[in-house]
Amino acid sequence: MANNGNGEGGNAMLYFLAGVGVGALIGAAAGLLLAPRPGAETRANLSHKFDELKAKVQEYVRERRHKKGAPESADEAGA
Repeated sequence: MANNGNGEGGNAMLYFLAGVGVGALIGAAAGLLLAPRPGAETRANLSHKFDELKAKVQEYVRERRHKKGAPESADEAGA
């Protein structure tokens, strides 16, 4: 196996992508907050974007659990 020298193995790409995601979120939030819109419209837009992000994260987690064979809910786990 090749070692890429960072001591993390395959996690390097995961950390990189997490950093890109965090940077994108910060940039999007700054753009929304600095945009010349009324406050109510900005809050509604932020709420909508947050709901979209939440749905994407839930779908990602669901896919990862499915790939690992883990139950998707506490009911399936027998809890």
